[in-house]
Amino acid sequence: MAIYIMTGGASGIGAATRQLLIDQGNKVVTLDIQNADILANLGDEGARDAAIAEVRRKYSKIDGVITCAGVASHFPEPEKILAINYFGTRAVIEGLVDAIIPGGRIIAISSNSAPMCHNEALVESLLDNDDIKARKLAETSNGHECYAGSKQAVARWMRRVAPDYARRGVSFNAIAPGYIETPMTEAVAKSEDYGSAIQEFVASIPIGRPGQANDVAQLIRFLLSPEAAFIAGSLIYCDGAHDAMMRTEGLF
Repeated sequence: MAIYIMTGGASGIGAATRQLLIDQGNKVVTLDIQNADILANLGDEGARDAAIAEVRRKYSKIDGVITCAGVASHFPEPEKILAINYFGTRAVIEGLVDAIIPGGRIIAISSNSAPMCHNEALVESLLDNDDIKARKLAETSNGHECYAGSKQAVARWMRRVAPDYARRGVSFNAIAPGYIETPMTEAVAKSEDYGSAIQEFVASIPIGRPGQANDVAQLIRFLLSPEAAFIAGSLIYCDGAHDAMMRTEGLF
């Protein structure tokens, strides 16, 4: 039985992944603001530090970390998008990486929206782990820019640290889902600011349908498996060829 620590898990990709792993006989310990094994506001530094400490007290050795918790572009406080999606993700991974056994895995959820943020100052403030500067820049940024920026920073940070983690025996990858039908994306689709754009976005998916949470859960299952042992430092798109269509010549 493997032990995985997961942020999120109450709904959407996290819930589908949690159930899939439990069905395989694994233990999944969830961290989130509600409906979790360890309750914590991952957008609050003190709360997530306490949650990380609790995990370490209860589980001295774990098999991996999966970060599914996140909020979308319609979230009313842009600075909280950065705090939850990026700073929360990074803090949990950094706080638990040395508890992961050799051969263990880390999987972070990025997004195929990641390349859509062109505010380099915002992304660099995240990569520098500069919470104060990031919050200030969020004041003049919209929700979509903060969402895409947070997900770009997750992917770029993964690439920066993955070689060192691999030397420790821990494979770190990120997944970039496209439009996945979840309660979170449903809320965005119904929002006044983003609803029409989401409808057009979904209609343009080359494979002809929106993604389902299980599409991503199955990819996570594979990346945790022995068959994926040589995959490390990769950003893997799971979006029905959407990014390939939008950025035909883009590799990252």
